[in-house]
Amino acid sequence: MPIRFIRAWMVVVLTCSAVFAEQFAVFPDRKELRSPDGKFVIRSVDYAPRPHEFSGLFRSLILQNTTDGSARELYHYVGRVGVAWSGNNFLIVTDYVSKKTARALVFRIDRPDEYLVLDKPSLAARIPEERRVQLERNDHAFLEVSRIEGSGLTIRVWGYGAHDPQGFRFQCTYELDQGTTACRDIVATGVRP
Repeated sequence: MPIRFIRAWMVVVLTCSAVFAEQFAVFPDRKELRSPDGKFVIRSVDYAPRPHEFSGLFRSLILQNTTDGSARELYHYVGRVGVAWSGNNFLIVTDYVSKKTARALVFRIDRPDEYLVLDKPSLAARIPEERRVQLERNDHAFLEVSRIEGSGLTIRVWGYGAHDPQGFRFQCTYELDQGTTACRDIVATGVRP
């Protein structure tokens, strides 16, 4: 293979990696994430309890309107969250709740009181028995939103445990309008992505 071709291929691979890496911002490492149209910004704010107050809250995701300065709390979290915009109206969040689980959330920016939480129990209730067993009989199960296309929410599900010591992976599409879920296998090697 010519050296020029290899260099060109490496530039393409590195550029694509950088583009995909920028799609999700990991908070609290990242300080803010702007919406594609620039009208909103997401910030992570540390919770400051009053003296002698104990709180299970450590951080909050704040949605700020850049045109009028108004802000509202979207979500409280403890460890890390992966956050990405899907268009200008949806914010998708993966909350890495612990070393054993992660849950997926979808926020509609134009409807502040509406949001969707998909975690291990709620997804298990929506999928066929053979998939449900993988979620219920393994102690490590992670749900990560990867994208929204139209009304379809794509969720990557993976984990491992007593039932699947070598791990399992599948992908589900959750139809937001209809509340239906369809899943398929993801072929991969190893236990963790």
